[in-house]
Order: sequence, then C-alpha cells, then structure tokens
Amino acid sequence: MDVPEPDQSPFTAVSVHTSKLTRQYQAYLDASTPYTTYRWVGSAVLLVLLFLRIILAQGWYIVAYTVGIYLLNLFLAFLTPKFDPSMSQDEGLEDGDADSSLPTKQDDEFKPFIRRLPEFKFWHSATRAIFIGFVCCWLPFFDIPVFWPVLVVYWIILFVLTMRRQIQHMIKYRYVPFSFGKTRYGRS
Repeated sequence: MDVPEPDQSPFTAVSVHTSKLTRQYQAYLDASTPYTTYRWVGSAVLLVLLFLRIILAQGWYIVAYTVGIYLLNLFLAFLTPKFDPSMSQDEGLEDGDADSSLPTKQDDEFKPFIRRLPEFKFWHSATRAIFIGFVCCWLPFFDIPVFWPVLVVYWIILFVLTMRRQIQHMIKYRYVPFSFGKTRYGRS
C-alpha cells in the first residue's frame, strides 16, 4: 500500500523553520518576563547605542525622530487606563445614566488601575522599535537630509503638550499609574 507523502513544497519548509524560530523567540521572551530591571537596562543600552550612532555619524535624524515619536506614543498608552473614565463618562451621558466607576469623594481614586498597554508589551514594542531604528541607521537610504534642530524643538513641544494633557487627565479622574507613593494595605 502506498502512503501519500506530505506536501514537500519549499513553502512548507520555510513555514516549518519560521514556526520553529517563532517558538524559540517566544520561549526567550517568556524566560525574560520576571527580569524587569535587566530588560529595561538592555533597552536603555540599545537606545544609547542608537543615539551614539546618530550623533557620531551626524545623520539619520529622521530615524531618531520617528523612534522618539513612537516611544512617546507607547509611553502615553502605558500611562493611560484601559478603561478610560472620560470615555465611560461620555457614554453614560449619552445613555442618560451616571457612571458609578468614577470617583465620588476627594480621597477616592479610579480603581483598579489597569493599563491600556501592559509593562511587558511596552518594553517589547519599545525594544523592537529601538532595534529597528538602530538597523535603519546603518542603511544610507534612511539618511534623509533634514534640519535637526526643528525636529528636536517639535518633539519637545509635542512631548510637553501631550504630557500636560495626560497629567491633567490623571488629576481630573484621580488615578496614579505608578505603584510607588500609593498607600499599601495588609503589610506589617
């Protein structure tokens, strides 16, 4: 009896190797999860290398600007609650009822604080972006001539405006996205 052979196309071989590499990459990510400090130190070192490359080569400013805008976007998603109280308040006004998850007293805060972008996904996306930016800094195609002081000033203005808006949002809805400085209960 003849047993039919599985499909031996080149696409199948590539798919097998790709899935094997994906599983190995995921295993390394899973193993690195508890080492928060080491992960962030590694990302900071990679970011310093990216900036050193840009400063020493005196080019690729548009790559630095793009990475900076992306990291700012990730940071804002990290600071924002998953269930935005302003959105639920707007929905409550449309429905005609008040939302009970908003703070009602001066000492009350939005609980629980669940981030829109969890720390691990923030780190992973930031590190990938920094790595891609580092690779792009070695390709002459991405060395677009720009007047870099304008990009720096624009990024600073964008950072100040978005952070001011985020801080006003945090004050208005009384939530703190960080665990330090918060009252801890149940510890002796």
